[in-house]
Amino acid sequence: MATACLVSDAVGKVPIGRPVGNTSAYVLDRWMRSVGVDEPGELFLAGPGLAWGYLGRSGVTAGVFVPNPFSSVPGDRMYATGDMARWRPDGELEFLGRRDSQVKVRGFRVELEEIEHALRSLAMVQDAAVALRADLGPQPILVAYVVAAADAEQTVRRELVNLLPDYMIPAHIVVMERLPLTVNGKLDRNALPAPPQPHDANWRGPEDARAIAQVFSEVLGKPDLGMGADFFQLGGNSFDAVRLATKLRELLDINIPVKLVFRGRTVAGIAREIDELERPIDGRAFK
Repeated sequence: MATACLVSDAVGKVPIGRPVGNTSAYVLDRWMRSVGVDEPGELFLAGPGLAWGYLGRSGVTAGVFVPNPFSSVPGDRMYATGDMARWRPDGELEFLGRRDSQVKVRGFRVELEEIEHALRSLAMVQDAAVALRADLGPQPILVAYVVAAADAEQTVRRELVNLLPDYMIPAHIVVMERLPLTVNGKLDRNALPAPPQPHDANWRGPEDARAIAQVFSEVLGKPDLGMGADFFQLGGNSFDAVRLATKLRELLDINIPVKLVFRGRTVAGIAREIDELERPIDGRAFK
């Protein structure tokens, strides 16, 4: 036992507590740097009671019993638990899940638990799960499933783009009444549904919105797109989103941030987002 918590003192989700005895606990990012309070990272443990390694498994031992950069004792090591955790403001450690759910999306390493933690931090979200799906397009995409009000999708997306980098924003956010569970009460990832198809994919929209659809077509290499065409569902990624924002900026002569693409997603959605912006030249809103 490396940490302990007095359950009767716990408020909300029961934490895994504080280091006991001479044990030290560190929550580190992928560069082995300490993270701040409420920030997720991998849990490392150290102390005189640390084991020497795995019997007869030198390769595994070398991978998880690593040098301790926080110790002045020569040869001191710490154990990489593979658990994701965070320090709470009250000084307790909270378990967030396993590092095993780390995935690679368009060259970026992504911790699914980090996205789930960001989603659960939103007031309108009761629970959340994130999956990497390879069955929805030419490239695997992130899909978030949230337990929230039926109309919460756009609010969740707007809040999420302020918490995570672009490449960690899920391509789809599916609102559910509850997450599917196995008979053991754990998340049943195989039962997570595919995102619904847009209903307005053939609506052509006004002239300016059709111009946006044309830029969609140029970036994605797909002709004749309607107003409900979903940029990410059609294979767009974060790099394509930068290209789209750049082309729209040149076409409309208005400063369009890349995050706008993630918020709007569809031709119609991006048109609505741009409608809220003002052209710097004449001050008129885009119509």
